[in-house]
Amino acid sequence: MSAHAADMRIAVMLAGIALVLLAGLVFGRIAKAVRQPAVVGELVAGIALGPSLLGALPGDPARRIFPDDVRPLLSAVAQVGLVLFMFAVGWEFEKRLIRGNVGAALGVSVSSAVLAFGLGVGAAAVLYARHDTVAGKHVGFLPFALFLGIALSVTAFPVLARMLTESSLADTRIGAVALAGAAIDDVLAWFLLAYVSALVSADGSGAELARIAVLFALYLAVMAVVVRPLLNRVVWRWAATERWPALLTLLCAGVFLSSWLTTWIGVHAIFGAFLFGFVMPREPARVLAEHVRRPLDDVILLLLPVFFIVTGLNVDVGALDGPGLLELALVLVCACAGKIGGALVPARLAGLGWRDATTLGLLMNTRGLTELIILNAARSLGVLDGRMFTVLVLMAVLTTALTGPFLPRRGDAADPPVPVPARPAKGAGHP
Repeated sequence: MSAHAADMRIAVMLAGIALVLLAGLVFGRIAKAVRQPAVVGELVAGIALGPSLLGALPGDPARRIFPDDVRPLLSAVAQVGLVLFMFAVGWEFEKRLIRGNVGAALGVSVSSAVLAFGLGVGAAAVLYARHDTVAGKHVGFLPFALFLGIALSVTAFPVLARMLTESSLADTRIGAVALAGAAIDDVLAWFLLAYVSALVSADGSGAELARIAVLFALYLAVMAVVVRPLLNRVVWRWAATERWPALLTLLCAGVFLSSWLTTWIGVHAIFGAFLFGFVMPREPARVLAEHVRRPLDDVILLLLPVFFIVTGLNVDVGALDGPGLLELALVLVCACAGKIGGALVPARLAGLGWRDATTLGLLMNTRGLTELIILNAARSLGVLDGRMFTVLVLMAVLTTALTGPFLPRRGDAADPPVPVPARPAKGAGHP
């Protein structure tokens, strides 16, 4: 490739990113105007710029704007934004979210996740025959079923935090239980994803799976025993001397190295980023939020929309035929029944009325970006074909969009406000 051609390839990528940012801004504002979180608008923007809408126009403008040789560059940029976002999600997780609501949160989280997971595995038994081959390679039923179960059982903690803030439910009992339940769900989902990722990487080899398990256990031990106290010492020392640029640089390097290490082990990179955030010190909270979290959130805000377009370029709604639409209906029913139905009984046992219990179920049915991360991981591992990927992305958008219109405002909530142990940091709800 000539130097000029290489320069033009990068220039086309930059122009594509500019279009993605503008489209995400416009669609995000439209989403907020109709009581939807910005992530729904950004998801729709990513799909609209792909083959589902732009690519369906004469001349396939989507392929002209995002040509094949540029898409790997976009994917690389998207991965940077994604691992930084996963670091922020891990950092955002607080034990204090669960404290005081442990019984209700654990009941709601486990019940809704288990029911949705079971329905997902049941749906996989119906769908598997049509999706057992990806790119000419046979996919085993176990990884396919496990991924589908995880996809249906997840709740998007970051999106939920933003929804609760915007609907003024963050300091009510519903909000506290939902946020704590979503935090538990997220941790369970990432560990399940780590297991399935290792299972696929082992490719049926018991010896390889054992190697991955041993290395992963060693990795967890090093993160807990060595990295966590070391980070704590460095953060306090550098915060005292206000070495903020150096600290931010060190943390980003740590995120990338942790992601590389889990990939080398045989577990997806996003888990390395999440766990590095999980062991990240939360104190001194105020100065870290101002000097580290805020600039990091700004970087994520610019990079993460590229992840939506990379996702959207692999979604083709027009390719769904009659059976494909029936598959979408089946997945939607299982997803909603699992999360909403699974939350009702423990919510009622915790003393919530039917209305508040239903609201809690709707909140737990929010999937958003967390779902897309799992689906992209499954696609990169060769577990989901294009049609199943499209069906599950549409399910993520529709279940997230379903929540907003049915949420009561603070004045409509039946339960009184309660103190919430931890409020989401700035940017935690984005997207």
